[in-house]
Amino acid sequence: MTIDLIKQFEDVPAAYPAAPSGLSAPAAALDADMIWARIEAYTAHRFTEREVVWTLMGDGGDQFHPPLTPVVSREAHVWKDDAWVSLTLLDGPMGIYLPYGGTYRITAQVGAGDVPAAVSEAFKRLAEYLADDPGTAGASSTSVQIGPIQEQVDRNPAWVARAMQLSGAGDLLRSYRRV
Repeated sequence: MTIDLIKQFEDVPAAYPAAPSGLSAPAAALDADMIWARIEAYTAHRFTEREVVWTLMGDGGDQFHPPLTPVVSREAHVWKDDAWVSLTLLDGPMGIYLPYGGTYRITAQVGAGDVPAAVSEAFKRLAEYLADDPGTAGASSTSVQIGPIQEQVDRNPAWVARAMQLSGAGDLLRSYRRV
């Protein structure tokens, strides 16, 4: 009894939550939607509503546990006789119950609720980290000398790609990773 998730299409929300207060000027100047998109790519939780379509194959008795949460509403279709046919899928103890084998399309609205304090703090940490001295972005080592004053910065060239972990935001988002 396994379900094969064939496709997942997730719409971009009409608007992301507002950036939390208390950011430095450089962090507040960053595109908040870009930071929310990174957080959502890292987590399974959504805080603003959008449509998601899952196409899956399963056997009768299988239960589909949606990989995104919270699911606010859903409608389902099954592929029969070369067409999508509407049906009502009931909830089972482990997920959405599939009554018989076939290909299913579940269209859901996911995302709701207030942004928890831990997620707001993760946003702040990520924003502050990304706003930190962008002049050395991508450099593994830079050195500046003006007279007797010298400054040297060593930074991993993958610092932006690893920002979620290096900023500490990933630790705060750990409980939001899986549903």
